[in-house]
Amino acid sequence: MSHYTLHCSRCDTVLENVSFSASGHCKDALLETRYRDKRFSESDAQGIWKFNWLPVHTPDFPQPGPVVYPSARLAQRLGLSRLHIAFNGYWPEKGAELRTCTFKEFEAAVVIQNAKENGVPGLTVASAGNTARAFSHLSHVSGFPVIIVVPRMCIMEMWYLEERARIPTLVVGDGDYSDSIDVAKRVSRIAGMPFEGGVQNVAKRDGLGSVLLEAVARMGRLPDHYFQAIGSGTGAIGVAEMAGRFVRDGRFGSRLPRLHLAQNLPFAPMVKAWQQKSRTLFSEDLRPELIAEITTRVLSNRYPAYSVQGGIYDALEAAGGEMYGIPNKEVFAAMELFQETEGVDIVPAAGVAVAALIRGVLAHTVGKDEVILLNITGGGEKKYTREHKIRAVEPYFVPKNISDKEIEEVICSLLKKNS
Repeated sequence: MSHYTLHCSRCDTVLENVSFSASGHCKDALLETRYRDKRFSESDAQGIWKFNWLPVHTPDFPQPGPVVYPSARLAQRLGLSRLHIAFNGYWPEKGAELRTCTFKEFEAAVVIQNAKENGVPGLTVASAGNTARAFSHLSHVSGFPVIIVVPRMCIMEMWYLEERARIPTLVVGDGDYSDSIDVAKRVSRIAGMPFEGGVQNVAKRDGLGSVLLEAVARMGRLPDHYFQAIGSGTGAIGVAEMAGRFVRDGRFGSRLPRLHLAQNLPFAPMVKAWQQKSRTLFSEDLRPELIAEITTRVLSNRYPAYSVQGGIYDALEAAGGEMYGIPNKEVFAAMELFQETEGVDIVPAAGVAVAALIRGVLAHTVGKDEVILLNITGGGEKKYTREHKIRAVEPYFVPKNISDKEIEEVICSLLKKNS
């Protein structure tokens, strides 16, 4: 018997024999994982696999977990006494061993293991860069096949770690991240390798939610406030779902952490909608031309999980959350502040989260003695590339309006080349 079941977040129906990335029983509703063990626990397994609230049974490849520590210098600079940092990247001196330098490794590891256990032959993955890098690496580590689809604007975010890795990679030359998702769904159908599912995939959300598992294990309690930058919102939803499990456990606090989520202006559709308390995103805030003006392309999802039942709107409403729109200037200043105080480089998306924390302090929405968890979703890239060799991706460029016949030809060519 499995240690978890899947439920529709709207009607609570138990779903049997469904795809690992299926949508909910009701329209516009996410599935959610219910674990039979209502009490959080850790085993003696290594890395991320030590947690009991993950939808996997017998992991067969290694995966390092998050690193959570109390901040000293950044906390002092901001006048905070109980700031904790979840660092997800490469910083071996701190115990952080994510070679792709992103918390997307957690989702990739759990999704791949979950897919293997469900008899899935391989996956098609759409990404704005970080997810692709993580899935490419874990595909090589686990021996599980994936096909990657990314937009041209994000190709610089892609690189291979292993010299011998040859991961089939399509680059949409004339589209953005959302166009890549559309192409990936068509590729998955033609290649017979399911689309990994995005936010619909419970393994993806629970994998990303492992950041809170590590934080609570180290702190012994839920934080009062949680800060993160979001693009699709999948990671923040995963953390919110984990927080609900901790509240139901009852030993780590009775209140959900207040969510403080941020996007990079001027592309901030969820910020604009939340400020109007609208469950629906506004079309003018989803214009592709806005994406060209932001520094955090990994946050450029035009199909975010905001309105769906169990999505960002519901998570913010349940936790009494805040959203912040952060301009590029503040992103760069926050990145510099973090490196100066904590001693390691962070990616722009993490800079968005740091800038949001600064905003929260200045606005007095967080108290100096409250417990705060800051999710640094990626860091140590400069450090890693100084110390290790990386290899540029070998992409195959396709247009966003590529025909099904052309997709079939491209996939056959790439799979043959990479076999």
